[in-house]
Amino acid sequence: MSILALDLGTSSVRGLVLDDAAVPVAGALARRSVEVAVDDSGAATLDATAYLTALIDCVDELAAAGHLDGVRLVAVSSLWHSVVPLDKSGVPLGPLVTWLDTRPTPPPGVTGPADPDAFHQRTGAWWHRFYWTVKLPWLRASAGPGLFLFTGLPEYVLGALLTEAPMSVSQASGTGMLDLAALDWDDEALAIAGVTRAEVPPLAPAGWLGRLRPEYARRWPALAVVPWTPPVGDGAASNVGTGCFEPSHAAVTVGTSAAVRLVQPVPPGAPLPPLPALVWRYRVDHERIVTGAAYSAGGNLFAWAKKTLQLPLGEALEQALAPIAPGKTEVRADPRLGGDRPPGTAPSGAGALSGLSFSTTPAEIFAGLMDGVCEMVARDLATLESTVDGATEVVLGGGAMAAQPWWRRAFQVALAPRTVRHVDNPEVGAVGAALLAAGLIPAAPAGR
Repeated sequence: MSILALDLGTSSVRGLVLDDAAVPVAGALARRSVEVAVDDSGAATLDATAYLTALIDCVDELAAAGHLDGVRLVAVSSLWHSVVPLDKSGVPLGPLVTWLDTRPTPPPGVTGPADPDAFHQRTGAWWHRFYWTVKLPWLRASAGPGLFLFTGLPEYVLGALLTEAPMSVSQASGTGMLDLAALDWDDEALAIAGVTRAEVPPLAPAGWLGRLRPEYARRWPALAVVPWTPPVGDGAASNVGTGCFEPSHAAVTVGTSAAVRLVQPVPPGAPLPPLPALVWRYRVDHERIVTGAAYSAGGNLFAWAKKTLQLPLGEALEQALAPIAPGKTEVRADPRLGGDRPPGTAPSGAGALSGLSFSTTPAEIFAGLMDGVCEMVARDLATLESTVDGATEVVLGGGAMAAQPWWRRAFQVALAPRTVRHVDNPEVGAVGAALLAAGLIPAAPAGR
């Protein structure tokens, strides 16, 4: 059995074929870059229609090369926290708002949850611009007439390809409006967002499988009767893809953004573990939760620094960084150039540097920025470990980790004395989604 994994990311959309053990097949990869439109207002949006075209192009490329022959299952990993307003025909009424967008503000007079702590425990989220409780009323004010439904990126693109595309509990948890224990939309969250259940997607039940629409079944005959599994949030999929699907292992993933996360088994109806005040919690699927902290600074910070500081590339950059000891950089940095992820509220442009002199080199500034991210992760990992028994083993993953050896060493220093190892696989999200879709993750007893 082969598995087609689709990875719907912030900076690219990828399709790859994996074998029956969820190992990528050499050469069976199609990728299209997508561009987030950003400006000084804090906007960070994607063209949903162009994104769908990019996804179709990827599948077309794999089909033309014969890579879809033998595929028996389709898995999807997708960015979390996106939203786009649609009309009754499913046509976007504006661009898709991504997790990077810092513009949403609450409407005047709305005060949020009656009990913020209880709301946080129930939904894993806060009343924050990052989540649909603030995004939806803000979008409604600008969407104009004809608004019919709010939906996320995976539901939009899969809605065009499949006969139906309900929202997975994983994607719904990323909206900040899902009751994580009841696995249903939270009534208070819906009220705060000012929407009815008819204005948000239906939720996919356990065991849901999708099928291609007839026109796409004819276009890709190898996939005509192949089942599609519910999309998994990219962060949860990345944890699984790095082997971190039990609470003894924490994943630090650095792709476009960065995050530290722990996965725990919590099946439907089981009580949720207490949630510390400054970390979030979402659903991996119906059987597992993921708790963590995330940062707007990750691979995007790496890319910005390389361009702005005109850093050398490859081995030349490593040589420039070699004299700089991780964790002891003279340049101190607040790396929040893109603002805060929740529960923080710092806007885009909150980054800062100190300790500069006329002798400071671009490599030293770069090292200070990378160290700044490591410090944030180390702080929040300690909070996550307070919810489980003992320290965790840490697995580093993601494209930026694969590309930057000095940064990997900096994480090892910041997270010591924990065991820290690196998984050199830029496709951990797709691999994780495939492992979950194929049921290749061993069940762990609840409470571990």
